[in-house]
Amino acid sequence: MSSRKLKNILVTGGAGFIGSNFINYLFGMSATGEKAFMDSGFTGNIVNVDCLTYAGNLENLAQVEEKFGGKRYFFEKVDICDRAEIERIFKQYDIDTVIHFAAESHVDRSILGPEAFVRTNVMGTFTLLDVARTYWNVSLDNPRDDVLFHHISTDEVYGSLGKTGYFTETTPYDPRSPYSSSKASSDHLVMAYYHTYALPITLSNCTNNYGPYQFPEKLLPLMISNIRDGKNLPVYGEGLNIRDWIYVEDHNRAVWQIVNDGKTGEKYNIGGENEWQNIKLLHKVIELTSAEVGKSAAEVEKTIVHVKDRPGHDARYAIDCTKIKKELGWERKMTFEQGLSMTVKWYLTHPDWVNHILSGEYKNWISRNYSDR
Repeated sequence: MSSRKLKNILVTGGAGFIGSNFINYLFGMSATGEKAFMDSGFTGNIVNVDCLTYAGNLENLAQVEEKFGGKRYFFEKVDICDRAEIERIFKQYDIDTVIHFAAESHVDRSILGPEAFVRTNVMGTFTLLDVARTYWNVSLDNPRDDVLFHHISTDEVYGSLGKTGYFTETTPYDPRSPYSSSKASSDHLVMAYYHTYALPITLSNCTNNYGPYQFPEKLLPLMISNIRDGKNLPVYGEGLNIRDWIYVEDHNRAVWQIVNDGKTGEKYNIGGENEWQNIKLLHKVIELTSAEVGKSAAEVEKTIVHVKDRPGHDARYAIDCTKIKKELGWERKMTFEQGLSMTVKWYLTHPDWVNHILSGEYKNWISRNYSDR
């Protein structure tokens, strides 16, 4: 029986894609109105710390703010690298649990500007770990099991797979981009704080997420919006890279299960067991989106444009999630067919959300990243 309090939870990056879906899930909310999976049983308080970079959007949490704002939900616009502010938040809200989503997470952005990734993903994680260690007064001589630091990571830290095989929890790290290298660094720091200071931690490495509230530069929302608007569909190289996809709420249920029942000091891989070659996935998105917007899929197919491949582009990711299924009893509830259909419909029926995000800076970045390829 876990003795973790889980009463005052600090969620970092809670205005981002996965973090905002996580907070909505804990409070029984859903962007799609889907109620079938909402069984978190959470009764505590959440402090959402987010510095609201380009990918953070408080609109994602409007329902939570309206119902629980100032009561069980509190937002703090704070940079996780700001130690003084993080210390204040720990003391003010008596934080007993950290669920650390906050990260710079876009590979292309990390290639164009790696410094922000090192700062946020490495130094930000260090700051959180060290404040938690100090505030909770944990050490090898004073261990605790009522507090927890859960770190969200990615399968990209493992590097690239060939045509066969899967990433397991014991796969050696072999990151290939500034993004994945910064995440690998943060993972090592988390494990070091467990072994050196007895900080109670759990860690999860997840595959590609999809669903509502994902920033429009990512593959699925970008393609859905471009199909709707009649724009070209840029594909890296021949589009033969393979990714494993999981619906965001399935991921967040796994995180919550680890936070409740995961063994301290352990890491868990979270996968969708759902591999798609990028070009085949795009064909599927074209089929679904064209049907929704009344366009000819064959005509939309003609707008696919192959651009110069991303430097160091990993060939294949695929996760073996046997451990979390066997040890914690987690399983996916959303089929890819159902989840992808819901996702397409959500982006098409929320043009205001998309338009609010598409700022001039976003458009400038899209131009810089794709026009020269």
